[in-house]
Amino acid sequence: MSRIVVFGAAGKAGSRIVAEATARGHEVTAVARDVSRLGQLPEGVRPLAGDVTDAQTVSVLARDADVLVLTVGGPDAALYTDAVAVAAAAVRAAGPAGPRIVHMGGGASLLNGEGVRFFDAPDFPAEFKPYAIGQIRALDAYRALGDDVTWTYLSPPPVHFAPGERTGRYRTGLDRPVVGEDGQARISYEDFAVALVDEVENSRYLNLRFTVGH
Repeated sequence: MSRIVVFGAAGKAGSRIVAEATARGHEVTAVARDVSRLGQLPEGVRPLAGDVTDAQTVSVLARDADVLVLTVGGPDAALYTDAVAVAAAAVRAAGPAGPRIVHMGGGASLLNGEGVRFFDAPDFPAEFKPYAIGQIRALDAYRALGDDVTWTYLSPPPVHFAPGERTGRYRTGLDRPVVGEDGQARISYEDFAVALVDEVENSRYLNLRFTVGH
């Protein structure tokens, strides 16, 4: 059993990660800026009001955690790098026994068939650029960290990512989307949560980015 703190636990991904981790017997703290948005949590989950960019909150939680899961986002690109910096500082302050970070990243930094980032393709939607820029900068920030912080950055598919069915099945890749027979990469939020909690349990992609798809 791991002690898992999920930031952004009220969101579509965060809420499913909380449910998946709790169902497997992990000790979960669900963090949201507004706890009223958490809704009905699974039995045993500890709700907590907090912000991933608040250094004191994150530092306190990191002392008693095995994993910090970051599933936060918004149009302010600085949010993502601020979250990385605060979480990394909290891990360092906790010392050698401090938690690792598992970050729900974006798909825009994945490479298309021509080896170009989806973000750099001419048809990338302008309305998604602030979010994509933030997530790309977050990935760069993780890659610039030293060996004293252990992290994993999990990218969903760049397009087809939506609530759906939990099948418990998925395939993994590194910097290119995992595509099906139709050439499209897709996964449900439910199976993304499965993949993320699997990584919490198995630690296969330490200090790496990986991606998942059906």
